[in-house]
Parts: sequence; C-alpha cells; structure tokens
Amino acid sequence: MFDPAPAARPAGSAPRLSRALLSPWSRFSLLVVVLLGAASTMLLFEPQRLLASGWPPQLTGGAAAVLFGLAYGALTVAFVPRPLLNIAAGALFGAQTGLAAALAGTVLGAGVSFMLGRVLGQDALRTLLRGKLLTAADGVLSRHGFRSVLALRLFPGIPFAAANYCAATSRMGAPPFLLATGLGSIPNTAAYVIAGSEAASPTSPAFLAAMGFIVLSGLGGALVAWRKRHRLSRSAPRD
Repeated sequence: MFDPAPAARPAGSAPRLSRALLSPWSRFSLLVVVLLGAASTMLLFEPQRLLASGWPPQLTGGAAAVLFGLAYGALTVAFVPRPLLNIAAGALFGAQTGLAAALAGTVLGAGVSFMLGRVLGQDALRTLLRGKLLTAADGVLSRHGFRSVLALRLFPGIPFAAANYCAATSRMGAPPFLLATGLGSIPNTAAYVIAGSEAASPTSPAFLAAMGFIVLSGLGGALVAWRKRHRLSRSAPRD
C-alpha cells in the first residue's frame, strides 16, 4: 500500500564531492589535461602549416588577417613557437597587416594562457613556490609586474608560455600583464614579421636589418636573463 521510503543519502556527500571537484589540485589537473590536449593536437595535425600556406584560400584581406590572429592566439597556447607564426604573418600579409595580426594574436594567446593559469592553476602552483628563486620571482612579479613583463617581452630570454604562467601564478593583475605584453612584444614581433615579408629578397636592407635586430635582441635577452637570475639569487630569502 505504501511505497518504500527512498534510501537516505549520506549527509554531506554532495558538498564533499563539490569541494573535491573544485579543489586546487583538481583544477590544476584540468589545466594539465587542457594543455596536453592542445600540445598533442598541434603535434598531430600541425595546424601552423595550414596558416603558413595561406589557408583558407577563400578568405582574403581583413577577414583572413582576423582569422590568422585568432588562430595565432590558439596556437601559442598550444606551444607553437611565435617566431614561426610571426614569419608566416609577414609572408602572408606583408609588414603592416602582418604585424597587426601577429600582435593581436600575441595578446590573445597571452591572455588565454594567463586566465587558464590564474583560474585553474594559481592556488595549486603557489603551494609549490618554496624554492628561493621561485619565491623571489613571485615577489618581483607581484610588486613590479608591468615593468618585469615588459622587460621579458623586450628581451626574450624566457619562453613565451613560461612567462605567461609565471605571471598568472603571481599576484599581478591581468590589465597590466596584457598591456606590458602588447607593448613589449612590438620590437621583436616586428623584426620577425619584416623578415617574413622580405624573405623573397634576403639581401634587401629591410631583411638584413630585421635579422640583425633578431640576433642582437637574442644576445641581449640572454644577458638580461643571466643578470636577472643572478639578482634573484641574491635577493632570494635565506634559510
């Protein structure tokens, strides 16, 4: 006559499950899965080759440049080296449009990486900041984020993705990070874009000047990275 009463659920099981799914290490695991999936897709399908060959052929002008900028941002999240994309931008669109598309993609990719690191990885990664150099780097980015990121972009001594996730782990805000990324990326991005646009004339003054700037900025970046590491070692907290 009477339906059996439903079995009572253990009190507190749902909140515990929610806390487990939203825990810092669960979010960090999701970040690792997302990045591994992006990198695997890049290695398997090599989408950068499609961009370098001018795909899709039915798009021209501004629409093609916009699509390139969007794809550029996604590919940088998947760890495709930016110099290759910058050269492709110059070869496909010329110096001016190529530079605009490459810079837009740079800021977009940096912003996506920053937000992924901030939302999914910051809480877990900050618990790992126990080394002296990591602690010192975190302090510098938290206090002087704009200036530090600007220097990193002007003198490329640290990989693009590593700088994105280091900034995301720190207490630096997103607006100064994106502004510093956009401004600091202009010189080297322009050099690679110009080199790509002048690749058919490797003896032209523009191509030689661009390549010279790339070499000098690389050497400068190595020097700045060495000095920065030395300075962080001295300023790191001692046991």
